[in-house]
Amino acid sequence: MWSILAAEPLLTLGIILFIALFVIYEIIIKIIKEYRLKRSGIKDIDEMSGNKFEEYLLILLKGRGSKVKLTPKTGDYGADLILDTKNNKIVVQAKRYKKNVGVRAVQEIVSAQKYYKADECWVITNSLFTKQAINLASSSNVRLINRSELMDWMIKYNKSA
Repeated sequence: MWSILAAEPLLTLGIILFIALFVIYEIIIKIIKEYRLKRSGIKDIDEMSGNKFEEYLLILLKGRGSKVKLTPKTGDYGADLILDTKNNKIVVQAKRYKKNVGVRAVQEIVSAQKYYKADECWVITNSLFTKQAINLASSSNVRLINRSELMDWMIKYNKSA
């Protein structure tokens, strides 16, 4: 192999250039991701308690134009926040997790939707959702807001603040 590379300097240069561009691309992607994380404040959320995350979402969702209130800490019937928009009442379950959010969160918010007579229901997490949660949410008309979408919301909110 080395004899082929030594005999063909253009091939060698092309391979080196390809590898260099690939490494530079990976470095740029990593820098962009880190910058996005820093701008979003997601690392702070990863360290919050569940209650603090709910309070943060209250502020964030108010900043997005909704009237928002927290439900009681106990006896909330599966909802952590209630949003009143111009046209809809939305119940939200907040899940500040280190692992993926499972099907139980979707089941709880569907129950909360019925109890609160809401038009929509959402589960918002700083993490991701399991495949089972995604499947159930799809069949139950539950909106799932994962880490990436939450970060997008946070970046937009931080720009306007």
